[in-house]
Amino acid sequence: MNGLRQGSFRLFRLAGINVYLHWSWFVIALLEINTRQRAYSSPLWNVLEYLALFAIVTTHEFGHALACRQVGGNANQIVLWPLGGVAYVDPPPRPGAMLWSIAAGPLVNVALVPVLSTLQAMGGQLSSATDLNQFLWAVKWTNVFLLAFNMLPIYPLDGGQILRSLLWFGLGRARSLMVSVILGFLGMAGMVGLAAWLHSVWLGVLAAFILLNCWTGLQHARVLLRMAKLSRRPEFSCPTCGASPPIGAYWVCGGCRKPFDTFQTGATCPHCRAQFSSTRCLDCGRLHSIDAWASPVLAQPTL
Repeated sequence: MNGLRQGSFRLFRLAGINVYLHWSWFVIALLEINTRQRAYSSPLWNVLEYLALFAIVTTHEFGHALACRQVGGNANQIVLWPLGGVAYVDPPPRPGAMLWSIAAGPLVNVALVPVLSTLQAMGGQLSSATDLNQFLWAVKWTNVFLLAFNMLPIYPLDGGQILRSLLWFGLGRARSLMVSVILGFLGMAGMVGLAAWLHSVWLGVLAAFILLNCWTGLQHARVLLRMAKLSRRPEFSCPTCGASPPIGAYWVCGGCRKPFDTFQTGATCPHCRAQFSSTRCLDCGRLHSIDAWASPVLAQPTL
């Protein structure tokens, strides 16, 4: 997903979150607006409809980002592109934190359903203008469609990631990701078939996006499964996720680029004697000083 930032520019910053827009958004917006010209008497309504879609997607992504921050995670970037938006969220590696960070996005769409329905009803009572009623109807059902589509249990859609978070409680971090990715591959195959049947370029592009993310998720799941089998140091634990570090030369010196076991050497490279003020957790990726890693139970002095 990091590749989505390429070709994007910053629109605004709100609550410490930078919102970027990909250049291709304007191309697709122009095509969509021209395609739907017959729906309204003026092209202005087509522009407003597309801007409403932009607002719904942006609000959805802010739901992800703010929920992630609420559980102690990092979220400072949103990228909007033709197929939707991506909130770069990094919640703590706990199933509950992940579940809330992902579910908050669709919950925004759920909250918008009665709001948009009320606006449509009020518009129909206050005005007989066909364009206004068509616009409110389109915005309401666009939100419903985005909600329904996003909740499909296909990784990396929100529904697939919510499923992964629920499975995490029982299967663990690695196996839950593996199961979700496999279901994502199956969903992608079904989407390819549907795209071919409907001759839909958009569904084909979306299927390619899902394939790319499922492949990345598969590689990550394999790494997590291998790490789960490693021997660990119970006398240390990550202050963020509580995982004990593995025994072995899994850290690389930033100076001489040689691997070493930072917990065996006290965060000092045995090859070039470089010292490091912080050590990265291989499970959650957070950085902490070597002293902060000491287990509070095992680190107590013996009487």
